[in-house]
Amino acid sequence: MNMTPSIDIQRAAGDFRYLLNRGYPRKAVLELVGNRYGLTADERHLLHRGVFAAADARRRRSKRIPIRTLRQKKLAIDGYNVLITVEAALAGRPLVLGDDGFIRDISGLSGNFRKSQKTDEALRWILEALKQGKPQQTLFLFDAPISRSGRLAREVRERLREAGLAGDAMAVPVPERILLGFPGIVATSDTAIIDRSQEVLDLAGYLLKKMKPLSLVRLGK
Repeated sequence: MNMTPSIDIQRAAGDFRYLLNRGYPRKAVLELVGNRYGLTADERHLLHRGVFAAADARRRRSKRIPIRTLRQKKLAIDGYNVLITVEAALAGRPLVLGDDGFIRDISGLSGNFRKSQKTDEALRWILEALKQGKPQQTLFLFDAPISRSGRLAREVRERLREAGLAGDAMAVPVPERILLGFPGIVATSDTAIIDRSQEVLDLAGYLLKKMKPLSLVRLGK
């Protein structure tokens, strides 16, 4: 189902977007709008994940590519970013459809991630998409500081092999250092990585659109 934000959240989103479009600094504007409407920390996080200046949203949309363009190209996956988003959808947790067209998790669980049965299901969805996309090679990158990332990387590496997919999985201290210079396609919804990449696949978004029902927040313009 689509979740309908309160009138205050929608108004706050409109004000936030209006000020961003006029060049005001994002952090200060979020605090200003949040204080004006008395928003909670979760509501402010929702705005932060979903509302962007029109120019930024257009630029990111222009970088999005369909999964069919993966064929015989190298792909790097922002591991926890994609995995947690797909897992959130499977668990029925709410997600936000950003102004830039990317679907994002709004639970803020990344630093406290723990593997579960939903993780296994999410990985099955992701690997099935890779079988369809047929990239030349896939590299999963996980944040090493998150507990048991090395174990998860080993499991993903084994599952890639079992699925007959060429690739690797690694737990590294700062995945962004590899993702930002990756000579191929990057799968993520992280705005900092999108802004510095040439071609971006919203892999989680592609999968989530196949899932019904979906708890999706839309902060309409």
